Amino acid sequence: MAMDASAITEGRNESGIEALELLVEVLSESGPGTNGARFYDRLCEAVCRLARMRRAIIFRYDVAARRVRAAGAHGVDLEQFAEAHVTVESAPIAAESLREDRVMEFAGDLTGQVPEEYSGLFPEPVRLVCAPMVAGGRDVGVILADRLMPSPPLDESERYLLWTLGKAAALAAVVRIVAQQAEEARQLEQRIDLAREIHEGVIQRLFGVSMALDGEGDLPSEARHRCAVETQSALADLRSALQRPLGRTPRATQTTFAVEVNRLARMHPDLGVRLEEGKEGDVPLALEPLAQSLLTEAVRNAHRHASPTRVSVRVRRSEGAFVLEVANDGVKGHARHAGMGLRLAAFEALQSGGVVEFGEREPGIWQVRLVVPYDDGSPDADG
Repeated sequence: MAMDASAITEGRNESGIEALELLVEVLSESGPGTNGARFYDRLCEAVCRLARMRRAIIFRYDVAARRVRAAGAHGVDLEQFAEAHVTVESAPIAAESLREDRVMEFAGDLTGQVPEEYSGLFPEPVRLVCAPMVAGGRDVGVILADRLMPSPPLDESERYLLWTLGKAAALAAVVRIVAQQAEEARQLEQRIDLAREIHEGVIQRLFGVSMALDGEGDLPSEARHRCAVETQSALADLRSALQRPLGRTPRATQTTFAVEVNRLARMHPDLGVRLEEGKEGDVPLALEPLAQSLLTEAVRNAHRHASPTRVSVRVRRSEGAFVLEVANDGVKGHARHAGMGLRLAAFEALQSGGVVEFGEREPGIWQVRLVVPYDDGSPDADG
């Protein structure tokens, strides 16, 4: 028994070293200009090579999109998962693997183990393996791989190799998340500095003007002139402050506005989300992240704070501007106020020279409207 335990320990050590060497190899190919999908594709390829799998795919939680995405694959077309709405509830093997933090193997008919829309990928019984991507108590995603039934089940070293690869992939993902959070903290500090600068340089000036105007009697010409000077100075300070980067820019996106509309329509079938005006390509490439961010926030607010039967989405380019409108018919009773998400989206729009308006357009209809100056003829209009 001691020899068996020693052999298992030695096998695990070798698998761990092999996994770390592989991670270093993959990371060395993932320079600053490398697409993140390339990293996960290479990882899937390595899983198939080292663990003798036929196909592999990685699903991970995308913090920016707030949903699970297919991040990389080998032996299977990743495009067919572009619009997937995957949850742990739709894949029990993934839920169990994450909950227990161990590699799970299911052999046989996969009915009920994978979302029904992807059952066609497994026309015959297979051995499906799920390795958790967990690091620091955070569930990052899973690695799903399969091999045909005649192949042998996983042995101990293969299980440990897959578990280690899952940990390594999760660690790499968490490092990216931490880097994003550090950047967001820096941006938040910039916004606080901006608010302080506006308060000290603009609000106080205007407060002094209001105090002067609030006095009794006629205002002497000298005082009127002083108020005008102070007001102009305050406006100049405000313009200067708003020309600075506001510290919150929408993250790059790997999808399109039209695809995002379809995804939200599937996710919230009760809201009646529909693109009523516009088509694929109407959203300028440079404005895709902003448009998608605003759309997601508007639909989320409709879901949380209203009871709409229809959420209409319209995009168009008109008279040198790009216009996005999202309206829902679910306003009941008192008109609601916009939340922090829409207010931050308005800051994002300012950085592109645009403006966001929101409010009750007409009784019962709440509308969010984005207008951004856009020149179709400019050489860099789309990026």
